[in-house]
This record gives sequence, structure tokens and C-alpha cells, in this order.
Amino acid sequence: MSEPEAVPPGVDPTRPSAGRLYDYYLGGTEHLEIDRIAAERIRARMPELEDGAWANRGFLQRSARWMAAEAGIRQFIDIGAGLPTRNNTHEAVQSVALDAHTVYVDNDPMVLAHARSLLEGADNTGFIAGDFRAPDDVLGAPEVQALIDFDKPVGLMLIAVVHFVSDDSDPWALVRRYLDALAPGSHLSLSHITADRNRPEVVETFHEVYAAANEQVHFRSKPDVERFFDGLELVPPYEGAKEGVTYTGLWGADDPETADSDGSRWVYCGVARKP
Repeated sequence: MSEPEAVPPGVDPTRPSAGRLYDYYLGGTEHLEIDRIAAERIRARMPELEDGAWANRGFLQRSARWMAAEAGIRQFIDIGAGLPTRNNTHEAVQSVALDAHTVYVDNDPMVLAHARSLLEGADNTGFIAGDFRAPDDVLGAPEVQALIDFDKPVGLMLIAVVHFVSDDSDPWALVRRYLDALAPGSHLSLSHITADRNRPEVVETFHEVYAAANEQVHFRSKPDVERFFDGLELVPPYEGAKEGVTYTGLWGADDPETADSDGSRWVYCGVARKP
């Protein structure tokens, strides 16, 4: 596979990027040789890597559609959005409501370079360069203020992003800062990688790969992931289930038994309402 014609300013081609790695896992095209080498190190020990990535992507799509269809939400902030691929948040929610607004946020310069051109012409959709760890900058950005009415409920999408924040930076407080800015009736959709009941040698390989990347990855237990939803009203992940955190393949699944795949069990997720 050939490299992109030009590496955008600010991109270090000698280090893997979390956004480009995820793009590679999903079968995208916006990655470099360094990313492919790193990803294949993980795949060598984790054959279910692609399945896990697509289970996470499927959760994003199902939860976004659910918020639009069942909760009536018409505006979304997707932080750590990554490189646009098939079935993005704005496409998922606009399949339910054409007037839905979506703002994407990411801090990767390669994402910024490609997203604005790929999203050109998309109605009610914007993209800003921003970092999840700087909530005031994200929430106060002119593009966010222009597209999001903070007096009305918002769908906050934090899909596979919080696990790039260390405990020292208190990711739970960061999530709370975003939620505090949102109106009652807003919903949080969050997914997070876990080492629970997963193979230690694969977890070690993830740590080694991402230690050399632009972001480090932090695995967390189910109780730690549940803490992100403190004070919120978790919704049942599928028909007949109790409210709570589950695996990405299960959330919104028509057939939970077949959706409970090996790849899915690498990532916890949940959707919850702000009272």
C-alpha cells in the first residue's frame, strides 16, 4: 500500500498514531507504514483485532441512532472522532433526523487535514482541532458554539478516547466537566478498552505498541468504567437486559448471544442519561 501523497504538517511519520492505528484496524486508507507495522504486532497475538474494532464502531453507530430515535436528541459532540470512515456519527443520526447537528473533535493533525475535506458539504456538521483533556477549549470553540445549543440536550460521544487519559489526569473529572456543561436530558455514550479476563500477553503488546505512539493506552476494569456514569441513568443495553455497562458487541444487539464475540469483549461501553 502506498503512503499518502503528502504527510500533513504536524504529523510525525516515525511514530504510530492512535487515530491512524484505529483507521487501519477498520480497513481504512489514511495510515502510514509505521502504523501498519505496529498494528500487525498486535494482530499477531490478537486475531480478533478487526472484530473488536468493528464491534466498537458498531456501538458508536447504534448508540448514536438510539439517542436520535429514542431520546429525541438532535445535536451531538463526538470527541476523539478519529479519521472519518463509513457510517460516521452524523450519518447515523441524520438517518433518523436530517436536521441533527454534529461537531467532531480530534487533536491529530492528520485527522484535521482529511476530515474537513471529507466532511465538506455535509449539512449541520463541523470539525475542530481540540483535545479531550481541555474541556473549556472544546466547549468554548466558536464552531461548537455555533452548532450546539447548550440549553437543549446533547449527545456526548466518547468512543474509545477516555482510555488515552492516565489516572494522573483524572479522566473521571474530565468527563464530569463535559457533562456539567450539558442540559438535563443529555446522554453520554462511552466505550473503553479493558484487560478484564483478556490475555495478558496481548495487553502487554498493546502497552508496548502505544508506548511508542502519540498516545498511551490505559486499560481499566469494569468498576472503573462504571465510574464514568456516576450520577447518570444508565439505559438497558438491549431488550430484556438490566441497566448497566456491557461489551460493545452486545449494546443494541438484536441477538446478544451471537453478538458476544471475542473481539467485543475487549471493550466495555454504556449509554446513560443526565437527569
